[in-house]
Amino acid sequence: MLEKQVEKYLIRRTAERGGVAYKWVSPGRVGVADRIVVLPDGVVWFVEVKTVTGRLSEMQKIFAADMMRLGQNYRCVWCKEDVDELLQ
Repeated sequence: MLEKQVEKYLIRRTAERGGVAYKWVSPGRVGVADRIVVLPDGVVWFVEVKTVTGRLSEMQKIFAADMMRLGQNYRCVWCKEDVDELLQ
């Protein structure tokens, strides 16, 4: 499955839950998550989308560690099942 297919699935499933999956681009800052998923009741996730064969870059690993250190919700989804697990 292609990364864009997993990302489209994330967008659709997020909308079905009443949320929005914003595409995130941060000029001058590499490694940020692909999407900011905003769900009802104030739940926010920073989500990186990869394929099963993909890998996180060093900058993406640093971003993930920063989010965890700051107590933020961060997840990397590798397939549709990961998206379903995230949105349960």
